[in-house]
Amino acid sequence: MAKYTGPKARLCRKFGENIYGNAKYDKILSRRKFPPGQHGRTLRRKPTDYNLHLREKQKLRNTYCLLEKQFSNYFKKAAKASGVTGDNLLQLLERRLDNVVYRMGFAVTRMQARQFVNHGHFLVNGRKVDIPSYLLKEGDIIEVRTKSRSMKALVEAMDKTEVTSPYSWLSIDKENFRGQFNSIPAVSEIPVTCDLRLVVEFYSK
Repeated sequence: MAKYTGPKARLCRKFGENIYGNAKYDKILSRRKFPPGQHGRTLRRKPTDYNLHLREKQKLRNTYCLLEKQFSNYFKKAAKASGVTGDNLLQLLERRLDNVVYRMGFAVTRMQARQFVNHGHFLVNGRKVDIPSYLLKEGDIIEVRTKSRSMKALVEAMDKTEVTSPYSWLSIDKENFRGQFNSIPAVSEIPVTCDLRLVVEFYSK
């Protein structure tokens, strides 16, 4: 599966926040509190309307570690569904298996979670699923495969993350290497700092 392989710290500096969750980017942002590039320290140009819309779309897309084609396909699916398009989009992204593995604390970043899923370390309702974009449904059980439970990278990730879930739509039992996707979260509960209205307007133009 195609993925972004460029400098991630540069993207965090561009958006002015740690969109990936890894603590090392917090340290970089604290030392370099300005955008990347030759004129990052002195740039004072007022952003255009298009730039504001593009920035929000890019921030949300990069937060979930998706390429443009993947992200636009999610938007098309969200637009066809009933309800508010922006809310539908964010809820679809949250239902991705790699995102849920990350939210449950079995990985320290979404990129690491995607790698774990790709390598077949997780089961959904007792069956191996190695597709990061797999959309979970209410009540689905996610667990680490028995032979993967001693894997150093996964154990280290679990040690660095919270024992219980800080999210109401997820339940975690780390002692037994499993968790449950209880429900589709309300948009107000999802900790993403992005203006969904601008994202929808970007694709609607």
